[in-house]
Amino acid sequence: MGAALGQWRQRIREYKNDLVQTYFGYRIEAANQPYGVAFRATPYRFLLLLSHMRSGSSLLTHLLTTNPEVIGYGETHTNYTDASDFKTLLKKVYWQAQDFRTLGDMQNLRMDHQYVMDKVLHNKKFLDHDFLQSEQVYAIFLLREPARSLASIADLKPHWNQQDTIEYYSQRLAMLVEYAQLINNQQRMLVVSYEQLLENTPQVLTTLQDFLQTQAPFTEEYRVLKTTGMKGVGDSKGNIKAGKIVRSQRQLTQSFSAELVEQAKQAHSDCQTALVELCQSVGTGNK
Repeated sequence: MGAALGQWRQRIREYKNDLVQTYFGYRIEAANQPYGVAFRATPYRFLLLLSHMRSGSSLLTHLLTTNPEVIGYGETHTNYTDASDFKTLLKKVYWQAQDFRTLGDMQNLRMDHQYVMDKVLHNKKFLDHDFLQSEQVYAIFLLREPARSLASIADLKPHWNQQDTIEYYSQRLAMLVEYAQLINNQQRMLVVSYEQLLENTPQVLTTLQDFLQTQAPFTEEYRVLKTTGMKGVGDSKGNIKAGKIVRSQRQLTQSFSAELVEQAKQAHSDCQTALVELCQSVGTGNK
């Protein structure tokens, strides 16, 4: 009896999941515009969180997506060739970033968010860069100082040697500057540091609201999603499941040579200088 009931419930879940995904798929594919869906008057804005590994991007992702006007869940590993790939992102995000367990969850079918977000931490995800110039594309650049970044990347990637780690970090920062130069619109770009996020939280949260022009404010507390802590999506080692900003940091034992650290500091300084010039930044708004 118990086994039969379990099988029946599983079939109901599968049927419900198929219906939800079919519904989203129809609305997404029925609209010809890359940033639009059926039964929606205005196009989405595509929000990119552009950063590097171990930057605090999972924390910022959760702060952003807890706002009712932003939907996303972390790295979707979508490869972007042009604006049409936004449809792929929509399907992933509307399915993965929400729950459909109760009747009350049916409100999640509305598709009424202003922004759909993806987090991109690697250089080869944009197969063509032209789509970055679209007026619907917004970018938040997140940087973290090199000493902690390098140690944390080495902890995450124990099979990398020190040269692998520094090359990833330096090349990624250089690419972030290229992205900003391609977008070339200060109204659609913001640069934030992880240190600001922890030490100057109220101002960062206010800046996010001003930049994205959301009605709802951003807060230090966030929703824990079904994807929170999932490997390959975001942070699986830190305090991300706390549901709020945790300022204490775990102990890391990895260390790098002074020469490599100096190289990383120079890459970080060059990137930060360029992005502050090209983007809005915390506390300054439109320059």
